[in-house]
Amino acid sequence: MSVPVVISSAGAELAGDLVVPGDARAIVVFAHGSGSSRHSLRNRAVAEVLQDNGFATLLLDLLTEDEDRRTTELRFDIPLLADRVVTAVEQIGDQVVVRGLPIGLFGASTGAAAALIAAARDSSVRAVVSRGGRPDLAGSALADVRAPTLLIVGELDQQVLELNQQAAQLITAPKRIEVVAGASHLFEEPGTLEHVARLATNWFHEHLTA
Repeated sequence: MSVPVVISSAGAELAGDLVVPGDARAIVVFAHGSGSSRHSLRNRAVAEVLQDNGFATLLLDLLTEDEDRRTTELRFDIPLLADRVVTAVEQIGDQVVVRGLPIGLFGASTGAAAALIAAARDSSVRAVVSRGGRPDLAGSALADVRAPTLLIVGELDQQVLELNQQAAQLITAPKRIEVVAGASHLFEEPGTLEHVARLATNWFHEHLTA
């Protein structure tokens, strides 16, 4: 089942795509990175693998088209993006088709910081996965994250790997860093995005459906 949804956050109407497989046991809300949207091919590829493994997914635009057109600054407004992820988590739970399902977050790039802040603020979030993320941008909120967190980084993305290692030291929840061999920041190399999807699926199985 695939249905369009609208998340209302502080006067903004955010478009989302909710996909619910027949055997859904949990839902994963995606927080995309700067300059991206719910149409991100990489996030959609990961979402399809999750759907095939029994997870509902919500891919959401964190900015409206007008907001993104007027200024690019909002793409890096982590508190604003985090507020919208929190709102999405709250409102998606009202959808009858996913009501009561455990909730996980999948964040990419700057969206990972927004996802971690949301997890720190909302105890209903039970697991977080970051792909090529900037968890360091979550700042002091990292210490308040209680959801088990998986940080996936490409082997060739050295600067981001270092930032993830530093951020991981501040996360008191169970956490793990997975380094994908031969992968750069965007996981464009053959097989690397599929590896990301497998890692995310296993993490969510362990912490959302076990």
